[in-house]
Amino acid sequence: MSKLQEIPLTRIDGTPDSLANHSGRVLLIVNVASKCGLTPQYTGLEALYESKRDQGLEVLGFPANNFKGQEPGNDEEIQSFCSTEYNVQFPLYSKISVLGDDQHPLYAELTAAQPQAIGEGPFRERLKGFGIQPADPKDVLWNFEKFLVNRQGEVVARFSPDVTADDPRLLEAIEAELAR
Repeated sequence: MSKLQEIPLTRIDGTPDSLANHSGRVLLIVNVASKCGLTPQYTGLEALYESKRDQGLEVLGFPANNFKGQEPGNDEEIQSFCSTEYNVQFPLYSKISVLGDDQHPLYAELTAAQPQAIGEGPFRERLKGFGIQPADPKDVLWNFEKFLVNRQGEVVARFSPDVTADDPRLLEAIEAELAR
């Protein structure tokens, strides 16, 4: 079991969990938010989950309020929003912090394993245009950043927030891992 798989997690309904419970599956871990310009990505993430879950893909959503207060709700409100607005069926987890002093251990491991995101350059420049600059180069840039974890629990890729679920770079990486 990888160190990543041992980290205690909590599902959005309060049920204890860990990535070990998804062992043998390819995971796409995404920090999500309900009030972000990127929130419509829920649609693509759900479609990706529906189309690839029988092949072994799990999309895991981790609500976080680290960026301009764009996930203000509590777990119940977030779950209701995701279900009502986007019919999200993929697993959602309890709200966590993805950076800073209170960064969840899961995100400390993810960012240490993959310190740079594919496609982050243009997104980083867009953020600078809004006067936003991450303190640490390995920090999660914004909502909807994606980490790809292989069947053995190893982080194999990281994608910028604006890399959508239908982006060829993401799909190729997922397909490669599903084929192993």
